[in-house]
Amino acid sequence: MECCGLLTAEKEPVPLKSIEVELEVRDHVATVVSTLSYENKEDKPLEAVFVFPLPGDAAVCHFSAQIGQTQIIAVVKEKQQAHEEYDDALSSGQQAFLLEESEQSPDIFTLSVGSLPPGESASVRLEYVTELAVQADDGLRFCLPAVLNPRYQPQGSGGASVQVTSVPASLVPYSLSFSVRVSSPRPVSKVESSSSLEPLQYLNTEQTQATVKLAAGHKFDRDVELLIYYKDAHQPTAVVEAGQASAEPGSLMGDPVVMLSLYPEFPQSVMSSLASCGEFVLLLDRSGSMGCPMSGGKQTETRIASARDTLMLLLKSLPMGCYFNIYSFGSSFQHIFPKSVEYSEKSLEEALKTVQAMQADLGGTEIIEPLKHIYSQPCIPNQPRQLFVFTDGEVCNTKEVINLVKKNSGSHRCFSFGIGEGASSALINGLAKEGGGHAQFITGSDRMQPKVMQSLKFSLQPAVKDISVKWDLPNIVSVTLLSPPITAIFQGQRSLIYAQLSGQSSNAAEGCVTVKYSLAGHPSENKLHFTLKPAEDTGLTVHKLGARTLIRSLEMDKGDGEGQCDEGVKEKVVELSVQSGVSSSFTAFIAVNKGNNEPIQGPLMRRNIPTPMMWSISQSFMASAPAVQYGNKLGSMPVLSWACFSIDSAPAVLACKKGASSQAKSGGFFPGIKKKFQAVGKQKKSSLGMRAAPHQAPRQDGMSSSMYDSTYSSLGENDCTLSIQPPRDPLLQLVSLQKASGCWLLDPDLAAVLGKTSEEVENTKPPLVNQAVWATILALIWLHGFKMDAKEEWELLAMKAVSWLRAQNAPSKCVEAGNTLLGCNVQKDALGL
Repeated sequence: MECCGLLTAEKEPVPLKSIEVELEVRDHVATVVSTLSYENKEDKPLEAVFVFPLPGDAAVCHFSAQIGQTQIIAVVKEKQQAHEEYDDALSSGQQAFLLEESEQSPDIFTLSVGSLPPGESASVRLEYVTELAVQADDGLRFCLPAVLNPRYQPQGSGGASVQVTSVPASLVPYSLSFSVRVSSPRPVSKVESSSSLEPLQYLNTEQTQATVKLAAGHKFDRDVELLIYYKDAHQPTAVVEAGQASAEPGSLMGDPVVMLSLYPEFPQSVMSSLASCGEFVLLLDRSGSMGCPMSGGKQTETRIASARDTLMLLLKSLPMGCYFNIYSFGSSFQHIFPKSVEYSEKSLEEALKTVQAMQADLGGTEIIEPLKHIYSQPCIPNQPRQLFVFTDGEVCNTKEVINLVKKNSGSHRCFSFGIGEGASSALINGLAKEGGGHAQFITGSDRMQPKVMQSLKFSLQPAVKDISVKWDLPNIVSVTLLSPPITAIFQGQRSLIYAQLSGQSSNAAEGCVTVKYSLAGHPSENKLHFTLKPAEDTGLTVHKLGARTLIRSLEMDKGDGEGQCDEGVKEKVVELSVQSGVSSSFTAFIAVNKGNNEPIQGPLMRRNIPTPMMWSISQSFMASAPAVQYGNKLGSMPVLSWACFSIDSAPAVLACKKGASSQAKSGGFFPGIKKKFQAVGKQKKSSLGMRAAPHQAPRQDGMSSSMYDSTYSSLGENDCTLSIQPPRDPLLQLVSLQKASGCWLLDPDLAAVLGKTSEEVENTKPPLVNQAVWATILALIWLHGFKMDAKEEWELLAMKAVSWLRAQNAPSKCVEAGNTLLGCNVQKDALGL
């Protein structure tokens, strides 16, 4: 077998050489400029095709190419027309550049660089703007998606999926440079990242401007995630942006547009009383990719193991009196109970027993069917339904899934969690946005538990109802909303509103917006006064974000909800996209170099540029599917083909397609991996005794359901990762011992977590004190004394324990005795007793 580096099936080099990304953050809005440099070192003209991820809510608003001294700026056109112009240009020997968004998922783009002559270089520049999400600790999150994992194509789903070429992150043949400039009216306190950064450099004494760069040697094994912190908490703001002078007055681009950022504050009296009811439906992804490590390293916990621990913590934190059920899905789905059951010691024990046996062994990622089953169940009176979705987000039918959640948004709130690198931001954010919930991403070394507990607190907050927005503007100014109506408001979370302002007003004029809502039966309102004087030097950023918001809203309002769009809606989207210069699923950016007078001669060769995928996913995926080819729309053009074998102590070895399959069957050059390959293609029986339904319908494009099943369902958690599971966290051990009512029992397991012997714990119990009361007080003292850094994880279950103790009239002398035993000094008031 012949080994080689990253080449196409025809052994030619890949033409993309480098990617340079410049990020400018102004308060909570980011502008991203990416420059991609290509060079053709072959002796024939090339077409380079690059499929890559972008944030799902990005407004792509500029695309241009530089060839020598010639710059060509692309224009937005209807997608079919853009394709025809691109093909016509290539067939006539001209250079052309095409940038388009996937119709299935708005976070995947395809960039085609056509007719790059031998020896010639070209650079492509694309620009997008996006808002940064507010985190629980007031940080602003920006994510530069670098990882694009293979996405599962559900059985029978319509539409051709986008072609993806992925390789292990360590073998990406191009470099990445990434620089950031932050400016804000408030001082910048710090910038953190999942990747290595150079030190933060302040540009002024007020520390309101700063720069930072990605340290050299980025490995492409993770998305580049930034957390930006300002010194003051976020405040409500309004930015009015003047229209484009060349645009027609009365049009979106010709009129001023306002961006309102609202941060509602709820009364403390309401927030301190969390709900003690609700129907909590937990939906867990058990597809094969969930068996991979949380981050790129080998010594990290797997996604499914982290999810199991998180479900245990979440279940222990649910209030008495609620209802719950747990679904898990892959190529098929399962549920623990036929319908949601009341939360009790018996139902909790049954659920925990099942959860602990769950593995990443259900094949593909068929999320639609379990969602339909959940929505078909009647809601329980006076128990608001809260849906928690845990997935690594590797699906092709993103819009179909989001549409289903939107259609059922009146009956529930949806809280979503994107697990691991490469989770689809379009899917995770879309589920929460349309489901009136909150989205969280868990990447790198993040712990899943605190993020899930924050969302549980949100779900226990009283639902905000009857939300209305009232505008108070000068008589000559009218307002047209660009944003969909606000459906959810959470304490400390930002709500954004975009609106077009028509009519002339003086720069001294003011406007006011009042948001009214009902919270736990109490009418509340928040007001924001703002000047109508346009802000300076905003570069039409607010207009582009407003146009993106309206485009996404129109795309979601499709005729049948199954991906077929009403023609009238499509026309509106195309018109708006062309007018604003912002991409959509129905348009594309097209640039043709008409200046090169001599047609480019010779047959055009296609080169697919690879994106990185997670080391562990590439390891399992490629080991079990030698020489995988994603759908090739050009038929005979070469695509990148890989076979990858792995052993515990050796790096991945790359093989050309030829001969890979036969080596795999025999165990090849690596004795000891034969068993792994024998499993490929078999249906693995799940730990719960049910078989995933087999699918046998391979597709021409994307990763078919049958390929995904045979790749992933044959690889158990241990096969996929080669990772060593870390020892169980003492905090999680303590949590696992708590009963549904909130108490702990006095037993050897509890003593072990506390670092004591059973005799020490039993002999120091004050006389006449109930054993469970003593055990519960010891557990609470231990949490307050040793685990205050993780308080957000155990706060809810501690509140449940305190409620139980109050009902038992626990004597105060127990706290003193507990402090003495554990060597702590926790005050009774701190425990809430």
